[in-house]
Amino acid sequence: MADIARLVEVIEPEVKALGFDLVRVKIFAKSEVGDDEIALQIMAENPATGQLVLDDCVALSHRISDRIDALEEAGQVLIEDAYRLEVSSPGIDRPLTRPGDYAKWAGHEAKINLTAPVDGNRKALNGDLVGIEGDVVTLEDRKSGRVTFPLDTIHSARLVLTDRLIAATRPLDTSGADDILEEQED
Repeated sequence: MADIARLVEVIEPEVKALGFDLVRVKIFAKSEVGDDEIALQIMAENPATGQLVLDDCVALSHRISDRIDALEEAGQVLIEDAYRLEVSSPGIDRPLTRPGDYAKWAGHEAKINLTAPVDGNRKALNGDLVGIEGDVVTLEDRKSGRVTFPLDTIHSARLVLTDRLIAATRPLDTSGADDILEEQED
């Protein structure tokens, strides 16, 4: 498929140029999205809010698309197959992809899948994130109690949508929301 590390090298400067932080770059195969083309998913956030508004997504999408197109015109193909570019905010139940995420979201519930079992136990964990020290993550797992594991053994991790998480995330600008509701009621 595509070289994710190379895509990050190309995409991250475009994200930073708009004042955002890159959260994740991921390729979804055709079978994963149920479509005729693969999906290149870019998640980014405004460091002040932890989210992106629609206009931010549009601006970032155009910037990334233009950069990839320019590289392809110069003979550098980053993705062999046809693909769909998806730019989004990480959302409330966001993926945890950077070491700082494990510190920032300590105290919140997370689902973590590891590449190898913890102490011969389980690879799928669910519980309250305690935090990170160095490159070691600690989680208060619902079944196993407190477990620690190296950051590089995490296959995937994301926050779980809970009332506590919703309360901890502040909404973005809600101006215009009433107009949308009125249109839907008509």
